[in-house]
Amino acid sequence: MSEGFGDFRDPTPIKSYHPIASMSTEVKKTEVGSYFISNYPPFSQWTGDALPTIQSAMANPPRKQLSATGQEVETPLGLYLHIPFCRKRCKFCYFKVFTDVNAGEIERYVSALTHEIELVSQQPVMGGRPFRFVYFGGGTPSFLSVKQLQSLFDRLHKSISWDQAEEVTFECEPGTLSESKVHALRELGVTRLSLGVENFSDAILEENGRAHLSKEIHKSWEWIVAAGFPNVNIDLISGMVGETWDNWRENVRRTLELSPESVTIYQMELPFNTVYSKDLLQTHQAAPVADWQTKRDWVQYAFEEFQKSGYKVSSAYTVVKDPTKVSFSYRDNLWRGSDLIATGIASFGHVSGVHYQNVPEWPQYLGALLDENRLPIGRAFVPTDEQSLIREMILQLKRGYLDVGYFETKFHTDIVQKWQNEWNEYVDDGYVLLKTDASEKCNRIELTVDGLLRVDGLLSAFFEPQFRGVRYT
Repeated sequence: MSEGFGDFRDPTPIKSYHPIASMSTEVKKTEVGSYFISNYPPFSQWTGDALPTIQSAMANPPRKQLSATGQEVETPLGLYLHIPFCRKRCKFCYFKVFTDVNAGEIERYVSALTHEIELVSQQPVMGGRPFRFVYFGGGTPSFLSVKQLQSLFDRLHKSISWDQAEEVTFECEPGTLSESKVHALRELGVTRLSLGVENFSDAILEENGRAHLSKEIHKSWEWIVAAGFPNVNIDLISGMVGETWDNWRENVRRTLELSPESVTIYQMELPFNTVYSKDLLQTHQAAPVADWQTKRDWVQYAFEEFQKSGYKVSSAYTVVKDPTKVSFSYRDNLWRGSDLIATGIASFGHVSGVHYQNVPEWPQYLGALLDENRLPIGRAFVPTDEQSLIREMILQLKRGYLDVGYFETKFHTDIVQKWQNEWNEYVDDGYVLLKTDASEKCNRIELTVDGLLRVDGLLSAFFEPQFRGVRYT
């Protein structure tokens, strides 16, 4: 999973509605609906009518952005590649994934993806910029065999290069790895692995539909360590169905034993189009997921235990062992408005001030590329300057703080004054601290521990009125 821009939820509509969840109103139960905020305005507002705007953006040189000193500079560029295959569909998964695919179907998809990269590389919006970061997400990128991976990378490198990238991340499911595959990824230039552990209990993994078991975690970890990857992240989920305090403590203990460079912890949510959500909407039963306060308590416990072992809290979801070594280029660049070329079915991107998403259906994606020789973009949205400001502010708040001067320089806006009532309310609630300089001017907004643990629930207060209470995806 990714905590950056790319939120590759399956956008297939269903006959239900639920607004964006808000922890500021102290929702206690985990109900069906979106909680995790990864973009703004909400994805549900993007339309096919805006396609000419992204086509124009692609066909023109890249737009520059303002630096922290107010100078126009080249906008950083990233690349996301969506590999939508999985051994099983997890019961909590809301991403666009396919199971039970054969080698021929995989080859057609890889052919389409590499052709998409070829077409993108020819667009003027590239502007000769090197990729600052590259991210292989899914699905399960490690679902591909060594032969398929080598073929994919060989074909990609005919059109693009990421030799100058600060970070090349590759998501892995433990049960799909082998010793030869791990070493192949290292040789192919991957610098950061993100291992989807989620939980160490076989019973909980099975109940939640995960394809791997704990023995595969430890086996794959031995291979990863032997291959010498410079940066390895472990994903955990707080509040999986069947989770208990005893199990959560064991998850934290066993993760500490492995000593990864970083750990990402998500609080279990139930967006639309998950197996769990559809069952709950049909049966009208209470969600079998821990309430929000319990999940926050578990994340807080984990953060405290990792800090005792020398880790530093890097965001509402992450701890890192050595902040000078682990930079999260993908996350930090996206949260500061970088461009993201999104490739693969249903993937989301952003270039020159335009949000866009590729078509979400298999025939349309393959047909656009292999039959019609065109980019498979399905919808877009052009945010206003204020919406771009809100987007960067709410995403950067997930780090636990905001530099007020950054927004004054880039957007010519005093975010404290503009949202004074909202900040004051969060100060009174114990979620925010307003830090001042020697002249008594607020120059930094910090989240308290309570604020950080519920940050996604605080963000909708900054949404424009027309986007509050709407479906997020």
